[in-house]
Amino acid sequence: MTDIIRIGHDTEVTLHFTLKLPSGEVVDTTTGKAPATFKVGDGSLLPGFEQSLFGLKAGDQRSFVIEPERGFGPGSPQNIQTMPRDQFSDMELEHGLLIIFRDAAGGEMPGVVKAIHDNTVEIDFNHPLAGKDITFEVEIIAVKAV
Repeated sequence: MTDIIRIGHDTEVTLHFTLKLPSGEVVDTTTGKAPATFKVGDGSLLPGFEQSLFGLKAGDQRSFVIEPERGFGPGSPQNIQTMPRDQFSDMELEHGLLIIFRDAAGGEMPGVVKAIHDNTVEIDFNHPLAGKDITFEVEIIAVKAV
């Protein structure tokens, strides 16, 4: 008889997941696609999402509410930047528009238009899911020791 392996450190997990906002809007899902596979601790999942899976085994289905502190963070007012509107003269600005900026190292920094004023634009560089409770629904397909 094989031992049942439960999710914990040194395990690889294959699962289907759905992330939902409190409104019920689906943010991301593997339903209808290939399941996701990750090694616990590899950084694929935020620690708060990963820890909610500990102790589960293949065949388990659960739904968890992940608070901002365990998910994408509470969001920070320091991550909202005011920029001159003329920096955006070549684009049509609208509230909620996602803009990709280049940081000093040449990496990408996504920002969302939060407010448009006569001479300035407020850009929110917080994660789009920061400050939100996220419902994390999972169906565990397989768990193996690594």
